[in-house]
Amino acid sequence: MADQETNEVSIVELIPAMRAFARTFCRVPDDADDLVQETLTKGLANIDKFEPGTRMKSWLFTIMRNTYYTRVKIAAREAPGLLDCASSRPISEATQEWSVQSKEVHAAIQKLPEHQREVLMLIGVLGVSYEETAEICGCAVGTVKSRLNRARANILELLGESSLQTLIERRNHLSDGQLDMEGDSRR
Repeated sequence: MADQETNEVSIVELIPAMRAFARTFCRVPDDADDLVQETLTKGLANIDKFEPGTRMKSWLFTIMRNTYYTRVKIAAREAPGLLDCASSRPISEATQEWSVQSKEVHAAIQKLPEHQREVLMLIGVLGVSYEETAEICGCAVGTVKSRLNRARANILELLGESSLQTLIERRNHLSDGQLDMEGDSRR
């Protein structure tokens, strides 16, 4: 019983990381929350199958990944065309430069193949190790590194940049230019 209570505490502590990982799969926050809830339900129902000495986070991420892919298969059979739904598009765009840049990066990430997006989010956003990512994705560490490298290169290409340095320089230049324009408008 004490072990089960320890596992439940570990699961609760992992919910923020699970929500972040779920967002790599689901664009709609409510769908991501549903995926987390389903993962937690499956994890708690099968807590007896968790192997002590292994990482709870990897185990739950694997359950989430498998749950998501099962959902995708079911959805493909039942309701084609949901991704083009007009109701999922924003009504108006924000005007702030940071918001625009954020949306550009988010759109570029969403255009990545799913296996690259998954690795990018696990390593780049959640800080999961290469080895743990390989375990979660069911592939070799070299494959994870290759997917991450391709994901980074694809994002730069989708953003129209030749290197990370030029992207940083452009952002700094735009910020400086925006400040100059604001100063000119006050004169």
